[in-house]
Amino acid sequence: MSSRLTNEILFEATSCVQKVTLNRPTKLNCLTFEMIGELLRTFEEYEKDPQVRAVIVKGKGKAFCAGGDVVRVIQFMLHGDLYCVKEFYKNQLTLDNLVATYKKPVVFLINGAVMGGGAGLSMNAKFRIVTENTVFAMPEASFGHYPDVGASYFLSRLPGHFGEYLGLTGKKINGSEMIASGLATHFVYSKDIESMENELCQVLSLNASSKSVHESDILRIINEFVRNPVLKEGSILKRLDAINRCFGKDTVEEILFALIREGRKQTLRQCLIREFNISGHILLRSFNYNDFYEGGKAIFFTKDRKFKWEPSNLEKVHDAIVMQFSEVVHDDRWGYLELPQRQVFKTSKL
Repeated sequence: MSSRLTNEILFEATSCVQKVTLNRPTKLNCLTFEMIGELLRTFEEYEKDPQVRAVIVKGKGKAFCAGGDVVRVIQFMLHGDLYCVKEFYKNQLTLDNLVATYKKPVVFLINGAVMGGGAGLSMNAKFRIVTENTVFAMPEASFGHYPDVGASYFLSRLPGHFGEYLGLTGKKINGSEMIASGLATHFVYSKDIESMENELCQVLSLNASSKSVHESDILRIINEFVRNPVLKEGSILKRLDAINRCFGKDTVEEILFALIREGRKQTLRQCLIREFNISGHILLRSFNYNDFYEGGKAIFFTKDRKFKWEPSNLEKVHDAIVMQFSEVVHDDRWGYLELPQRQVFKTSKL
């Protein structure tokens, strides 16, 4: 057994299995600029390395990953460092695309909060294991942003209009609700996670002489620990008909509706490229849009939650301006997101 340690990520090799542990527990393992770059480089190395047959990803502490480091993104912008912001987004979306199309099995152990960038990293992977401690949310709209990092792809494929509901409200759901909606593939009690992880490493290591790891081997081990969670009586999923009626209407308030509905017709690659364009316009303050900075300040800096949105209400938002956010950013400081054509795994329950 060998290991590699950085301040923010732990890398550990157990025979043919590589373990990746997000290591910012006091910050809920939020992804920094440096972490995203290191993860991207490491996953690229693992995919090419014939000795690596599978990867396990988890978070240290009480969270898996509560998102990207929004505070640092805003700080970069306020200091005029657009290059770092662009690289942050470009590398994050490239990483999300790589993991979603990975040629080797990647098992995500999501024991705790998974939000924003953490969801983008894991929600399109083939093995998404949650527990009774798991909490999922996409809260970006609360601070003047939008559900990005591939959310227009994975939210758009949820039952009915549940994706629009999660994206617009930022509502938190638990592990059993993630299973029921298809966001997660397996439910395992937190007390059994370590035992399952150890057995995965042990069994896959015994088969290290084979050229590849069969998904059936991973599924067989996971299924030994899987439990069937029960939705609580008050679960929002038991009111899905009401959500479909409310969030399926065509109204002027379609900023996120348009994003998610368009994603239903597009590949993950197309969704990520469109999101890169939208983020570019937001961060460059195109069309005099300043709500991301306003929301970020009110939540992460002053923390007074006194928002000064502009426009001040939805009736003043014009469709023509909204649609412009999806267009290519004609600014050399932002550029384009180039992603290779790769096969995306289905995100339905295995």
